[in-house]
Amino acid sequence: MQRMYSPWRSKYINSFSEPSSGECILCKAPAENDDEKNLILLRGTYSYIIMNLYPYNSGHLMVVPFRHTGNLTDLSNEEILEIFKYLKLTTEILYKTMKPDGFNIGSNIGRSAGAGIDEHIHFHIVPRWNGDTNFMPVLADTKLISEDMRDTYNKLRNALV
Repeated sequence: MQRMYSPWRSKYINSFSEPSSGECILCKAPAENDDEKNLILLRGTYSYIIMNLYPYNSGHLMVVPFRHTGNLTDLSNEEILEIFKYLKLTTEILYKTMKPDGFNIGSNIGRSAGAGIDEHIHFHIVPRWNGDTNFMPVLADTKLISEDMRDTYNKLRNALV
């Protein structure tokens, strides 16, 4: 049997059994003003682009409004415009740097819709490649991430500058 080591996943899995601190991680990350540590790639006026700490694939990004809300209808037109501008920008940068064959882009709004962080709306951009799925997620509940997150961060950050 082959063993694959992905220690970042255990933090995510264990987070569901730990009591909530009441602190929103999507508010905390930009407030710390340490973008490299928090994997924030770009800040705008109303939103920011951050790498997903628990990615489905290499290059899995999120666009997040600075304003804490779990409801899409709470967002202003300005916030929505910037979020969609960043969704477009992230797909352009990912096409350029990682050359995916396609993307999954979306948001899970509400716990019953699958939101892991339901109190702060955010939008996922997941690059996809032909053949990037295999038996591992189905049989072993394991997803292989092919590139170190810091390498991906540096590649994407340089493309955005």
